Amino acid sequence: MSWEFPPLVVGGLGRHVGQLAGHLATAGHDVRVLTRGNGPGPEQQQLDGVGVCRAAADGLAIDFGTESVLAWAQAFEHSLIRAGLRLVSGWRPDVIHAHDWLVAQTARTLHEVTGSPIVATVHATEHGRQQGWLTESTPRAIHSVERWLCRDAAAVITCSRFMAAEVSRLFQLDPAEVRVIGNGAGSASTAGSRPEVETAAAGRASRGQPLLVFAGRLVHEKGLQELIKALPLLREELPGLRLVVAGAGPQLADQQDRAARYGVGELIDWAGFLDAAALAGLLAAADLVVVPSLYEPFGMVALEAQLTGAPVAVSDTGGLAELVQPGVTGLRFAPENPAAIAAAVREVVADPEGTRRRAARAQRRARAEFGWPAVAARTAEVYASVQR
Repeated sequence: MSWEFPPLVVGGLGRHVGQLAGHLATAGHDVRVLTRGNGPGPEQQQLDGVGVCRAAADGLAIDFGTESVLAWAQAFEHSLIRAGLRLVSGWRPDVIHAHDWLVAQTARTLHEVTGSPIVATVHATEHGRQQGWLTESTPRAIHSVERWLCRDAAAVITCSRFMAAEVSRLFQLDPAEVRVIGNGAGSASTAGSRPEVETAAAGRASRGQPLLVFAGRLVHEKGLQELIKALPLLREELPGLRLVVAGAGPQLADQQDRAARYGVGELIDWAGFLDAAALAGLLAAADLVVVPSLYEPFGMVALEAQLTGAPVAVSDTGGLAELVQPGVTGLRFAPENPAAIAAAVREVVADPEGTRRRAARAQRRARAEFGWPAVAARTAEVYASVQR
């Protein structure tokens, strides 16, 4: 169960659940996805062998973007629970797999009704998103729901060793109960084989003007503000420098205002949210994909960029530090350090041959270690372990 599932995708979680469900079904498992819909009634679909149950969108004037996220989540879960109870009427799943805190109450309800064990995947924590500052009521409440979900689960999955340590410490879990399964990648749109990806990559070599790419939700922890602050340090020595920002989010206006105040607004193209194919083409076109996150459980954008063969430079934090070996598969820089970001850009521009070698190594590793069939198989092993 997940609060987002294609085509209702807000971020990486929706794409992750979509790919995982499809590959589990391909492996022969009976997979039913319980998620939210946007219609007045529940919908039942079959998508690529996956049974999808979309809960009704209740007619309540509670908006995710402008109202309390807790009020929105409570309203959403009322609808999800009703759909879930219908789904398990006369049918008992072997495992209930809950993705993040927004489906915690639904998971607990269906567990009590069916007796099926819960497997919880924690994609991020509120403690991490708030950089440890749980001083306000809403972050504290979300943190408590995360803890409740994890402590009720028979097993907890995280996407990196960094996240496994964080979750074990924050929620007082036995480290043996927390499994590490890296996020998968390698769909047709990101594997580097689509024509738009090849065309974009070929154009990169002939353009002659440095193109930086940032992709991600426009929220504070993704660190776009640090990249914007780095641009004034580069504009004189790198004429023609451009930054494309692919993503949407609540900080769009603030980031655009920041770019104007730093005098670099004309260097930035705001591309908005891109679908997977368009994003893959953009990443492949980049001279450098910069991931300046302050908090990053895994670093899906970095992995997707590596799969297209694009060079990457990432903050030395969280799961990013596990994806990028400095000087071997990319570059790392200190978080919240615009001067360090600028230094990474200079290194890429000054050493194109070294940059190409790093990108090629990263692409080979990404293809070998993060394929979806392997991720689905490891997830199925966790399912089997909680039924014993």
